Amino acid sequence: MFDDITTQASELLRLTKQRDSNSISNSKTKVIAITSGKGGVGKSTITANIAYLLSLYGKRIVVLDADIGLANMQILFNIKPKATFHEYIDNGLALKDVILDTGYKNISLCAGKSGYQYSKGTSSFLYSRVVKDIVALDEYDILLIDTGAGLNEYVKEFLSVSDEILAVTTPDPSALTDVYALLKMLSVTKRRIFLIFNQTPTYKMGENISLSLRELALKNQLNKHFVVKYIGNLPLDTNLQITSRLRKLFVKEFENSGSSLDLNEIVNNLIKEMKSVS
Repeated sequence: MFDDITTQASELLRLTKQRDSNSISNSKTKVIAITSGKGGVGKSTITANIAYLLSLYGKRIVVLDADIGLANMQILFNIKPKATFHEYIDNGLALKDVILDTGYKNISLCAGKSGYQYSKGTSSFLYSRVVKDIVALDEYDILLIDTGAGLNEYVKEFLSVSDEILAVTTPDPSALTDVYALLKMLSVTKRRIFLIFNQTPTYKMGENISLSLRELALKNQLNKHFVVKYIGNLPLDTNLQITSRLRKLFVKEFENSGSSLDLNEIVNNLIKEMKSVS
């Protein structure tokens, strides 16, 4: 009798996984994780502004604030979430109740919770499950995941379920050390990574550093087929800090500034690269 129950349970699990896989594979939603090895490089601000620029192309965007414990995407979008994706995981709240309207056309937010503590014994798999469930809805063109800094098991899990990964870094030596560690890890299972350099005075500087990272990785037996694709830079711009403090998006408030034009070019490059393999 026990064997029969075990067999039935195994079959149910297999069918559930098959159903989930079919829902995801048939979905139009593409998942892009925006990450960084080091904190404080402007990742979340850039994520919010990329979401806005993508929405101008008529794309339906949902942003998942997966910076667990340090969530601030609701501040950047100037909304007060009544519920976060943690209530979806921990309390069984419906997914539709944790995907919020941001007030910006075509942009929704699945908010995180600042100061959140991991539930005891909660697997990182359960946190990434929300990604698969959003994709299975098939209601959005792009899901942007704003990961936490570093490479803990939760960040790794979010990266593993993403179609594309975009890393934000700066020329700071410690930031480069961390992004190099990210390259080495991803080269084992992913085919490529996109790089954005923030607080970098010229496009050429970011390009040269990207080439150096790639060459160093190859010398250290990085997968030679792994592509490190540099897609642009943003110079140091006080408008970015000002608009973030005012809970506004700099590409909307300063649409003709150099930084806004640079980020628009980055988004154009990202769209072209994604189309080239679709």
